[in-house]
Amino acid sequence: MKVCVYAIAKNESKFVKRWMESMSEADSVYVLDTGSTDDTVEELKKCGVNVVTKKIEPWRFDVARNESLELVPLDTDICVCTDLDEVFEPGWRKELETQWNDSVTKARYNYNWSFDSYGNPAVNFYIEKIHKREGYYWTHPVHEVLCCKADYENVITIDTITLNHYPDRTKSRGSYLPLLELSVQESPLDDRNMHYLGREYMYYERWNDCIDTLLKHLQLPTATWKDERAASMRFIARSYKALKRYEESRMWLDKAIEEAPYLRDAYVERALLEQQLENWNCVEEYCLKALLIPDHQKSYINEPFSWDHTIFDLLSLSYYYQGEYVKSLKYINQALVMSPDNERLLNNKKLIEEKA
Repeated sequence: MKVCVYAIAKNESKFVKRWMESMSEADSVYVLDTGSTDDTVEELKKCGVNVVTKKIEPWRFDVARNESLELVPLDTDICVCTDLDEVFEPGWRKELETQWNDSVTKARYNYNWSFDSYGNPAVNFYIEKIHKREGYYWTHPVHEVLCCKADYENVITIDTITLNHYPDRTKSRGSYLPLLELSVQESPLDDRNMHYLGREYMYYERWNDCIDTLLKHLQLPTATWKDERAASMRFIARSYKALKRYEESRMWLDKAIEEAPYLRDAYVERALLEQQLENWNCVEEYCLKALLIPDHQKSYINEPFSWDHTIFDLLSLSYYYQGEYVKSLKYINQALVMSPDNERLLNNKKLIEEKA
């Protein structure tokens, strides 16, 4: 099979060599540079990449993705879309060829979106950016989606392919909010866009806009994915918490628990709320409920604090303030297993040991 990688880039010079080492399993690589002012284009050409430079004005991610896809030859069997801050684990090409056949049109695979300070995946989910050359296009100004325009689509899951994301934290995401507002203007009934816009307002601490937008998300007839609905409810609760409207925050966290009781996240957020209010018996209650959920759902919705040391840390604090120092010591030790270099946890352990 002929396998081609395609991407968009702007000022990604520092990632080029690492990215190309990962993408070298492809037959060829195509990049649309959208206006780099560093030596990204030169570095890509040194690595044998087919590069075209074109500014997209006004900027939209979907237009840029579609332009980059147009660079890929029509006789390509499999297209692989990545970004320059992403790295495949070795052997991806072999796994792809082993599981792909003529009836397949698209593949989903593992994506480690973020890692903790110890290099362990913090947020992991499936993405679907490997596809046939024809019949696909990108849509939405930001948080773009790969869509099929053919009558037939066959998507396979390849768990043996993993793509890791190592983002440039210095890059601004200032364009995201106006692009999300545009996306909702263009597709006001698209539940995914509405959820992302509400979440973006939360990032900007525009609490009332977040609440209003996520209420619209929950009212859309297509907003049926319980994980995402529960996330909207949690973000509404966070906004009310920031506004110090704690009863409303509790109410929305309870709604989130009812919506998706199989996810830890709302239980942990409820425990965090009760910690702020120093309701230690409630902190204990919701942390223990969270621990009854053993499985980490493969979804971008999952919060890192639901699976790192946070629950054990909160339990240790709750037992400490309830005077149960032996239990407090037990849970601080469990927290330290997951985060052994955390100075605050280490200091807490000394205080707890003195009491115990």
